[in-house]
Amino acid sequence: MKEAKGSEGSEGASQGTRRITKKDQEKIRAGALGRMAALGGAGARVGINYLKHYGRAMVAGRDAESRRKLREELDEKNAETVYDTFSQLKGGPLKLAQMLSIDKHLLPVAYARRFAQAQSSVPPLSYPLVVRTFQREFGKGPEALFDHFEKKASHGASIGQVHRARHKGREYAVKVQYPGVAQSLKSDLRLVKPIALRILGLREADVDSYFREVETRLLEETDYRHEFARSVELTKASAHLEGVRFPEYHADLSTGKILTSEWIDGMALDRFADGDATQEERDRIGQALWDFYHHQVHDLLVFHADPHPGNFLVKDGELWVLDFGCTKKISREFYRKQFRFLDPRLERDPGLLVEALRDLDVILPEDSSEQIAMVTSLCRVWLELLARPFREGIFDFGDPSFLKAIYELGEENRRADHLRAMRGQRGSPDTIYVNRAFFGLYSLLGRLRARVRVERPAWITE
Repeated sequence: MKEAKGSEGSEGASQGTRRITKKDQEKIRAGALGRMAALGGAGARVGINYLKHYGRAMVAGRDAESRRKLREELDEKNAETVYDTFSQLKGGPLKLAQMLSIDKHLLPVAYARRFAQAQSSVPPLSYPLVVRTFQREFGKGPEALFDHFEKKASHGASIGQVHRARHKGREYAVKVQYPGVAQSLKSDLRLVKPIALRILGLREADVDSYFREVETRLLEETDYRHEFARSVELTKASAHLEGVRFPEYHADLSTGKILTSEWIDGMALDRFADGDATQEERDRIGQALWDFYHHQVHDLLVFHADPHPGNFLVKDGELWVLDFGCTKKISREFYRKQFRFLDPRLERDPGLLVEALRDLDVILPEDSSEQIAMVTSLCRVWLELLARPFREGIFDFGDPSFLKAIYELGEENRRADHLRAMRGQRGSPDTIYVNRAFFGLYSLLGRLRARVRVERPAWITE
């Protein structure tokens, strides 16, 4: 397979030589009132679009095809409105869009397609704003720290952007945080919540704890000292994994708002997956990716929770893992409850399945027998799908029917009014990032069309 230099990076120390063609953004609205006005304006435009839609839908009457087309047009308009606002504000709003786009069945198609741009196509900030951040953090500009610092960012994303630099013959990836991101994050999420709830068709009371979990993780991402410590910790603990590599991080060139690591020239995982790699090469990279997540989730109980392709590079037949900004640590108690669902007995014994669902607060004490039956039936189908790789020893993620079944079931559930009508916060907030990691992992392996050796954790009952 031909190796291509450069990559389409993502949030953190994402690297490569691809040039951004969008016009640089000269400023970010940092003040609370300005950001409130921008988000409020987006919400108002979404509301107006809905009113227009309802009027047109009344004219269309009961014609199903006309109503479907009207709904698609509504989603397209609203997705464009919301994403354009989020991309200008960056920070929490844009990161939320990036998160939602990973799980393709969570959003209507128009939103998923538009929000996916948050992973690779965000206008970067202009160079004077980058210099200003260096002056605040180091008391000097980037030219005083490096022999060469590229003024044009190699990549712009939600929390920060990456510049390539050189000093004494060494190449660096320098991630610079956007101004005001950390200070505005909490207020941003409060303003974004009503928009997100409307898109997802959810009630605030049913998802409040999940939004708090997202807020906690996003606040961690704005602290580059935390990211530096977690990067060093996890790369050291995972260094023994075959075929998995990590860049070196540099404490003397890093602060709370600037993070510097080794520059890696490689091919972004999506480009590798869509290229002419042999099956053997795909299987090798897929196995490395699986082993990386298996080790961190099942052995370390701390894992890389941002599994989109820009955070991984392929170079010389090895998988390079970038950006530990978004990580999740889980307790041993939660781990046992969550991964108990890999026990094959739960698929055969309805009583054990109900017990496990109660233990994880998916079934609530106030649920009726009908609701319990509905939740159990749905979870049994999900369980069969998501646990399938663990049952087969070697699993072919290239089988298109597997991911197709997951996405179709997700779309069916997203549209199911009877599921949205069920009240209560179901499941632990800790499941958000576990599910995000595994849905992202399955999607990446599907794109790779990799055949992977999968082992169920040893403690799971056979």
